[in-house]
Amino acid sequence: MRTNESEYKRLEDTIEKLKAENSELMKKLSNTLTELGIAFSFPIEIKDTNGNETYYEDSTGYWQKREYDSNGNETSHEDSTGYWRKREYDSNGNETYFENSDGYWCKWEYDSKGNKTYYEDSKGYWERREYDAKGNKTYCENNHGLKPYIKHL
Repeated sequence: MRTNESEYKRLEDTIEKLKAENSELMKKLSNTLTELGIAFSFPIEIKDTNGNETYYEDSTGYWQKREYDSNGNETSHEDSTGYWRKREYDSNGNETYFENSDGYWCKWEYDSKGNKTYYEDSKGYWERREYDAKGNKTYCENNHGLKPYIKHL
């Protein structure tokens, strides 16, 4: 179901108020949406004006909520199990940081051509790369000491 911004805000506010008490209150949500002239059934799927799914809920009460940046990249996700994740991007849309509720994180760096030059994660792994003018990987080093030279013709 696609919605405009004001409908989306009304729906999001209503869902936020009612989802904690799920089953009885979901009946009230159904009635409220019906009064607004919006068809209601499970699963509930709400999309922003760009078509990105921002909210989902099924008949068991499981829900997930997502947010996006202006380029349509997912920046946050949380769900009813307590799991969450966050992402950050550079101005070219390359993912630069990821973190989740399990304590895992990783980060990336890129050169001006979008080639991945550095990676590091919470498990201690890191990798550094270099490229030639054609974008071919010429050097790779990681925390295990590996420094393979990759020759491109």
